[in-house]
Amino acid sequence: MASLNVYSTLVVLFLTCGAAMATKENDQIIKENHCETKLGLPCVLEAFTSIFEIGSISNKCCGELVGLGKVCHSALVKRTLENPLFKDLTPATIIAKSIQTWNNCLALIDSPSPSA
Repeated sequence: MASLNVYSTLVVLFLTCGAAMATKENDQIIKENHCETKLGLPCVLEAFTSIFEIGSISNKCCGELVGLGKVCHSALVKRTLENPLFKDLTPATIIAKSIQTWNNCLALIDSPSPSA
């Protein structure tokens, strides 16, 4: 019985430390890459809505999102998921929407404009 309690304590400790390390890692990526200063507020709101709610992102904001870079994009989404306000969201769904938004924007930016 005592070994079960020790095991349970170790699992909780591991999970807690893992979450704290993930938060620090994302914060460090965001700080080192100046991620929070690379996207204008209107585009932050559009990207947030397209990932965490139901909405779309404009071509202009797709350009800003791609300019932000995938590393910053991923770190910002992960840090947002760590916020207790979003504890009821399913991380796998949010990550999938984040990847979908990124890929859609990347395709839009990489595709040649139609000739007039």
